[in-house]
Amino acid sequence: MTLSLLITLIPLIPFAGFLINGLGFRNIPKGLVPVIGTGASFLSFLCVLFTYLQFNGDPVIVKLFDWITVGSLNIGFTFQIDQLSLIMLFVITGVGTLIHGYSAGYMSHDPGFGKFFAYLNLFLFSMIILVLGGNYLMMFIGWEGVGLCSYLLIGFWYKNTGYADAARKAFIMNRVGDMGFLIGIFLIISTFGTVEYGEVFSRAQSFTVGDTLITAITLALFVGAMGKSAQIPLFTWLPDAMAGPTPVSALIHAATMVTSGIYMIVRSNVLYTLSPFTLEVVAWIGLATALLGAVIGLFQNDIKKVLAYSTVSQLGYMFIGLGVMAYSSGLFHVITHAFFKALLFLGAGSVIHAMSNDQDIRNMGGLWGKIKVTAVTFLIGTIAISGIPPFAGFFSKDEILAHTFEHNKLMWVLAVAGSFLTAFYMFRLFFVTFTGKFRGTQEQEHHLHESPSSMTIPLMVLAGLSVLGGFIGMPAVFHAPHYLDEFLSPLYEGSRAVNQAFGHVHLSHSTEWMLMGISVAVAAVAIFFSYTVYGKGAHVPEADEKVTGIRKLIYNKFYIDELYNTLFVRPMMRVSSWLYGALDNRVIGGLIRGVSDGVTGTGGILRKLQTGHIGTYIWFITLGVILFLGFSVGTEVWTSLKSISK
Repeated sequence: MTLSLLITLIPLIPFAGFLINGLGFRNIPKGLVPVIGTGASFLSFLCVLFTYLQFNGDPVIVKLFDWITVGSLNIGFTFQIDQLSLIMLFVITGVGTLIHGYSAGYMSHDPGFGKFFAYLNLFLFSMIILVLGGNYLMMFIGWEGVGLCSYLLIGFWYKNTGYADAARKAFIMNRVGDMGFLIGIFLIISTFGTVEYGEVFSRAQSFTVGDTLITAITLALFVGAMGKSAQIPLFTWLPDAMAGPTPVSALIHAATMVTSGIYMIVRSNVLYTLSPFTLEVVAWIGLATALLGAVIGLFQNDIKKVLAYSTVSQLGYMFIGLGVMAYSSGLFHVITHAFFKALLFLGAGSVIHAMSNDQDIRNMGGLWGKIKVTAVTFLIGTIAISGIPPFAGFFSKDEILAHTFEHNKLMWVLAVAGSFLTAFYMFRLFFVTFTGKFRGTQEQEHHLHESPSSMTIPLMVLAGLSVLGGFIGMPAVFHAPHYLDEFLSPLYEGSRAVNQAFGHVHLSHSTEWMLMGISVAVAAVAIFFSYTVYGKGAHVPEADEKVTGIRKLIYNKFYIDELYNTLFVRPMMRVSSWLYGALDNRVIGGLIRGVSDGVTGTGGILRKLQTGHIGTYIWFITLGVILFLGFSVGTEVWTSLKSISK
């Protein structure tokens, strides 16, 4: 099979799965639906694997056809395979396949089973287009596609008004970011005359570092990334996205949609390296998001909400890495995060499944002995996200912290503080859920049971990846190869050309050991405090417990949603209502009604001339002839008189 055909099949197979399940979900046997959906995802993963085996290191461009041609601007419908797209495709299709398989058990009793798998395949197709596209416009197609699919999946149980509202919120807030992305694309076209990656990046190297136009482009693109990857201020949609089924939460939060912004910046690394100002903005916004997400996660009691704010926080760490020009480190954390966050979300789904759809951790406790596989795998995910070696999260987070330390010491201190909070609230979640005594109802306790193998097998696979995944990027002090950085090295040639300091780390081995020691010690202390407060049911929040002071402020997410409603939503609704009444209804509507009334009135008058009597029509014809002849004769007489007078 040729390489170009393999590349084309990667998005085509999930799209075929979407069409089959989407058009025939009412007629296809229920047992065949997950086979089609999961099979499409797995076949796409195999195509990625075979593409990797044939890949020789040079970018491969597959142009299917010329798409848009306007003057000198030519935009092709192209796919591009290089180191970055391959890494992302492995994560998307690999973790995506596990989530598809998990969904076969989790959604088996849902009446929309076939439709759900169709949406999952469409989501996968859109994300593949986003990372496989060979230019910014192709990326934007996938960008909008995942936005649409997130709306469909978050609001999958649309009969629940709250869920439908959450879907609309995600869709609208992403449109705000997408406007910035579009402006960035327009600026790229006006500046470089093309949107093809290779041409844009080669032409960008002629610009000087700090160029105003490049800064404008990168800031506009970052606004798009803020929306998709949930950074301050466009992050509030992500926790509400928990309204969707749990596999959707894992798909959106782990391997696909929220990583779009990170992918876009890594893909555009040449442009961002040319703009130190934008990089500083990216780093500080990432840091603020990391801290805010971690603080809000401290006192949440919905198991999925805790993980949602954890995602917001971890995305912030990825942007810190990008902001300090550690692009590979940011992408490394994308990969490890995909493993342990998918594991945690799917583990949460298994807990919810056992608890008869109850998501409140205050009603849980003592589940360790009831759902052993879920508990053990959830613990592995919790250790990984807390940054304990040798689990995957340690290596990627430590690498980001090392680059941050070299860039800005204050930023490093705050990032380490965020790591402390992460370990504390994640182990709070684990202890309250799995240790102590069961606090639910007798009926819930009676129905407690481990999930079926279709759900536990993906958990075990992801647990293994969460343990071993970090070894693709070993720290230099271990004198082991950093496979990920070596593989991605060709991607940064343009950045090295425009900034000779790019990629240089000047930390001594002793400093690296010190930083790793501090990172692990901070996490260990956080786990100890969490165990002291919440371990063995020492202090479990009661369902009716009143919260006051700073804890109430944090529990209510600093009232940021309420603030947005006051500052933006309500004024916009008032302005919209006024415009509807004053402009749309009175002016535009009045004009339309006036034209309509005029036409109707004129028609009513003219209608009276249609009497149906032949004599009347003959009279009008005679009158018309007389008037015509009179006009003609009068014109001739007037012309003659004018000539005589001259």
